[in-house]
Amino acid sequence: MAVSKEKVLSVNNLVVNFKTDNGILKAVRDVSFDLYQGETLCIVGESGSGKSVTSKTIMGILANNAIIADGNIIYRGENLLEISEDEFYKIRGHKIGMIFQDPLSSLNPIVKIGKQITEAMLINSDKLKTMYNDIISDDLIRYKNTLAKMNIAISTEEKKLDAFISELKRKEGRSAEQKANDKALIKQKKEEFKAFEKEIKNQYLSQAKEYKAVLTETEKRAKKEVAEYKALVTEEYKAKETELKQRLKSAVSKEEKDEITKELEKEKDLFDNKLRITKAEAKRRALAVMKEVGIPEPERRYNQYPFEFSGGMRQRIVIAIALTASPEILICDEPTTALDVTIQAQILELINKIKAERNLSCIFITHDLGVVANMADRVAVMYAGKIVEYGTADEIFYDPRHPYTWALLSSIPDMDSKEKLEAIPGTPPNMIYPPKGDAFAIRSKYAMNIDFREEPPFFKISDTHYAATWLLDERAPKVEMPKIVSERIKNSLEGGSK
Repeated sequence: MAVSKEKVLSVNNLVVNFKTDNGILKAVRDVSFDLYQGETLCIVGESGSGKSVTSKTIMGILANNAIIADGNIIYRGENLLEISEDEFYKIRGHKIGMIFQDPLSSLNPIVKIGKQITEAMLINSDKLKTMYNDIISDDLIRYKNTLAKMNIAISTEEKKLDAFISELKRKEGRSAEQKANDKALIKQKKEEFKAFEKEIKNQYLSQAKEYKAVLTETEKRAKKEVAEYKALVTEEYKAKETELKQRLKSAVSKEEKDEITKELEKEKDLFDNKLRITKAEAKRRALAVMKEVGIPEPERRYNQYPFEFSGGMRQRIVIAIALTASPEILICDEPTTALDVTIQAQILELINKIKAERNLSCIFITHDLGVVANMADRVAVMYAGKIVEYGTADEIFYDPRHPYTWALLSSIPDMDSKEKLEAIPGTPPNMIYPPKGDAFAIRSKYAMNIDFREEPPFFKISDTHYAATWLLDERAPKVEMPKIVSERIKNSLEGGSK
């Protein structure tokens, strides 16, 4: 079971809003889940349910109008919402990779794919700089994170203040007295923010000053160690080069001279590779990863442009780019949406193969339950910015409990079922004005009065299975799942036993 494995990522009570011209949009509302080593967690739901916003929050690539109002994202014991951009730069792509849904827009159409695959490697090619950064990393991160926590705390409160003021000014039909009261309230809130800002700066800046002093000493030590390493490898290379050149002078036969010349070139390459990732080394790695993702004739295709590849092959290139940094978490944001059904199956099989070979942990975002069936170890079903059901793949497919999960399963075409497909009535709610109670109630034929008044808590079905629906309350009337869903479960179980 997943619970016995190492936890690599934990999202806790995440709340993400967006400031828009029409008001504050509540995109993600109190979302929590864990990701374990070597597993695939599928997040499934309709467009607009908050799936992609959740993944972009993990990657730290939200739009500027986003407000992370609450929660934390713990990766290897560190809160990703409180770290500096310098540290996030080391994590994003290197530790946590992402595959986006449209491979055509993810690739530069006028740059050869070989260059696009090797670009990140060559940008970070200076091994001496990497060595220096590794030595100062802990002290630099501690210093930068202290400043980042201060700035994030101030920025978050400032965004909350702006949102509060916007909401207050948007109210219609206010009397002169109400406007005066609102003006006074705004003034009070601004004064409270200034006091908060001053307190936060006092709290963090003195601590940052201490960390800066330690960092300065570490930087001196790092420069010395890097210089000593460079001098050592240079001395070793020069000695070897001198020896080979002397042998070359005394060589008689052409064969011996050619052999020594090749040895000189080899020693030069070894020396260069100790100081930086050369273009030749980057190309060698790129060709290896292209072969790994199933691109035929990688040597020839290395020099081709994206338009010379099919959609499926372009997606393989995007996967190759994500894999070059050897991440331990791979976020796949609907990577098969733009592809034909047959190509989808190949890409899903490829991702599963790579995941198993590299022992990756995957977060797979999709609206397609067919994809979920092929990929998931565990499933989180999202609706209106919240997770409404959470369990293993078997629990979600063979024992679904939330009406929204029933609705999703009822709308999938099936070869064996004789029941008519059921479309989900209505449309998702406007999340600027999220509905009171259960957000799915207005579209659910199983809704009770309480669904429109109170938001349901998570009810525990098993140690791994939870659902947020009042139907699981002991006081609720007994309701059977739709016949089309129960028939499919029955057919699937009977087919599996044959």
